[in-house]
Amino acid sequence: MKAVIEVEGLSKQYQIGSREASYDTLREALMRAIRAPFQRKKYKSGGDTIWALYDLSFQAMPGDVIGIIGRNGAGKSTLLKILSRITEPTTGRADLYGRVGSLLEVGTGFHPELTGRENIYLNGGILGMKRTEIARKFNEIVSFAEVERFIDIAVKRYSSGMYLRLGFAVAAFLQSEILLVDEVLAVGDASFQKKCLGKMRDVSASGRTVLIVSHNMTVIEALCNRCLLISQGRLEAEGKPTAITSRYLEAEAAPHSASRPLSLHSGRRTGSAVMMTQVTLFSNGGLPSSCVRMGEHLFVQVEFRTGFKPFSPVLGVVVKNHYGLPIFGVNNRFIPGYGFSRSVDRGAITCHLERLPLMPGTYFLDLYLGDRQQDLDVVYEAISFDVLPTDVFGTGQLPPLSAGPIYWPARWTLAADGSAMQRVGTRCNE
Repeated sequence: MKAVIEVEGLSKQYQIGSREASYDTLREALMRAIRAPFQRKKYKSGGDTIWALYDLSFQAMPGDVIGIIGRNGAGKSTLLKILSRITEPTTGRADLYGRVGSLLEVGTGFHPELTGRENIYLNGGILGMKRTEIARKFNEIVSFAEVERFIDIAVKRYSSGMYLRLGFAVAAFLQSEILLVDEVLAVGDASFQKKCLGKMRDVSASGRTVLIVSHNMTVIEALCNRCLLISQGRLEAEGKPTAITSRYLEAEAAPHSASRPLSLHSGRRTGSAVMMTQVTLFSNGGLPSSCVRMGEHLFVQVEFRTGFKPFSPVLGVVVKNHYGLPIFGVNNRFIPGYGFSRSVDRGAITCHLERLPLMPGTYFLDLYLGDRQQDLDVVYEAISFDVLPTDVFGTGQLPPLSAGPIYWPARWTLAADGSAMQRVGTRCNE
């Protein structure tokens, strides 16, 4: 199968600090020439340069949905502009085989003086479509964009939301083999975003190739089968979306340490016996990490040394949000089956927090170590960790943050109107 996008050695250089050509009067030119010897030069000859992209290479096959992620200024939008033929590369090549539809910003390609109807036909014509082809899709485009009443009004009078809806509908419904989308799913209300996600799934299922630039990692994981991570204009990593988004999010998260000594910790409660010596966090993969994805496991390992007679250790862990408010706590003193019959005077005890139900954010752990009767050593905010967003429900959407710091995989059943109510706890198949 032949690739529909082939990018090889692609680089784009911009000059910064250079002046655009100006048309001065004779008097202004003479005055500038007189002042020039006495003025300090702000830029080197030719101006400073920056490489927005450097030696970028990748391929996209028919049906690929590729997410492109990276920090602001990494070169993501520059790449789409080159692929859209809006700008030319400095070196390298980008070959695309097929019609290219692009939505790089609200209303890309719209003429403000033309009506919505005229702009639909204009965009279709630019894609090389016949008028009859555009006409077949016209009603679907207008219905999706919800601009039926305004379709014959000049788009310069549209609100930004109307502009966005029509722009996305034109790009998604007109029959291009390649679709380039830049951050459109980050704009608009929740209802529109949901419609966009559904349409993007339809587009990818139809075998069209899609490149999506987004800062929404949930969207990238829900829609894409591949992901590119761009850093400072270079391709840093490529692979499965979950692995690449994890790498990016962990690098961007606050630089918490996965391990912290506790002997001299400033958060120790007054009067506590100094017993806990070290705390280490382990991620789902069993490696030390202060980052964990939604729904994955977090392991809290506490090393201790009593300095006196052996005891059967009890470890309590309280998870708190960034306001210092407790969210939940666990303790093997009151959870049956986890009392240790063995007595030790030193060692490590690990709390396994499985399928962590926390929303994205930064959290802190309070640690309580003691025996069966009481807590002997308490350290408040002993260590912090980050929860990273992921598509836990497979919908491409995160639960709303307004619902609180915890998400829950609930289940729903429905009884038809007029039928006998089902017994609570039984399954109902519709």
